[in-house]
Amino acid sequence: MEQSLILASGSPRRKELLSNLHLKFDVKVSDIEEIVDPTLSPGEVVMSLALQKAEGVASQHRDAFVIGSDTVVVFQNEVLGKPKSEEDSYRMLNMLSGETHQVFTGVAILHNGKQITFFEQTDVTFWELSESEIWDYIKTGEPKDKAGSYGIQQLGSTLVKRVNGDYFAIVGLPVSRTIRELKELGYQL
Repeated sequence: MEQSLILASGSPRRKELLSNLHLKFDVKVSDIEEIVDPTLSPGEVVMSLALQKAEGVASQHRDAFVIGSDTVVVFQNEVLGKPKSEEDSYRMLNMLSGETHQVFTGVAILHNGKQITFFEQTDVTFWELSESEIWDYIKTGEPKDKAGSYGIQQLGSTLVKRVNGDYFAIVGLPVSRTIRELKELGYQL
């Protein structure tokens, strides 16, 4: 019997991570309106959002294995989303300079009414950044659509001094744990 695997995310980074595993999968972006309960912890928020995305797609593809994922960057209890402007990027990157912040990535996997949700937390420490380093990075355009105003898999890697945890969770999908949980639900590699 053919197994169907669906990534419920339009993220090119998540798509690339799954593609690197040589898995056959489809991408179906959930059109749900994301609802965040402000009383939840960052880990609970990313699991909730991942589940909302997966449910939005799984309702149309019940027999498929559906993976939803969501990532947030947190520094001193402030969730850093995508920057609203270059000035907002500067504010975030300046705040993260020389400091350690957390990246939370939640995953929800649904199949035939069963579900597994989990999150990974990874600590990321930045180098001390000069004003010109920050503006040079912003001028590349890379921070524009990235939570926390940086992408670790590209030029943003030069900002990072140390990572403690799952690197792939920072990119957007903790692949090793995701594969283990997929197998737990019966997915055959």
